[in-house]
Amino acid sequence: MPDILILYYSRHGAVQGMAQQIARGVETVPGMQARLRSVPPVAPTFDPAAESIPASGAPYATADDLRECAGLALGSPTRFGNMAAPLKYFLDTTGAPWISGTLVGKPAAVFTSTSTQHGGQESTLLSMMLPLLHHGMLILGVPYTEAALNRTSSGGTPYGASHVAGLKSDSPLTADEKELCQALGKRLAIAARQLAHKGI
Repeated sequence: MPDILILYYSRHGAVQGMAQQIARGVETVPGMQARLRSVPPVAPTFDPAAESIPASGAPYATADDLRECAGLALGSPTRFGNMAAPLKYFLDTTGAPWISGTLVGKPAAVFTSTSTQHGGQESTLLSMMLPLLHHGMLILGVPYTEAALNRTSSGGTPYGASHVAGLKSDSPLTADEKELCQALGKRLAIAARQLAHKGI
């Protein structure tokens, strides 16, 4: 079955929880499956900051994951209104897939978690879209036809799924946030399936 790659960096588990909800949405679409992958932390001294295999959670992503995916959901916590350095570092290593056009024409979506309601969710989502556009991907958001987007008082944006984790990163995903993550995963999987059938 075609895979939707859900690629993320998660420091305290909130983005990982969102990734799992997006995977649930992906797998509601017949013939599609989710592939969860993470990226390792980076050290400011540029020394390896992690073993090549994580102790827990999703395996680390490789170039094969990008080549084999039918679509991509990219997730990161916010860092001063931008994606976190580990995800940016991974994206900076994707020159070969960019040159070969590996991701051209594939659908993509983004998701994020912040500590506060106004902690830079939308600018972080936009920052993650930029390299995807350079890769020639087709960006999907969350339309306002999703009822949870109109009623949420926590996370949720038309740019992608989001979550407010709280200052101690201990606030669980709300029902609306889960619904929007699942809706984004489902939308991404449907788009990937339709694009594959049209041979685009």
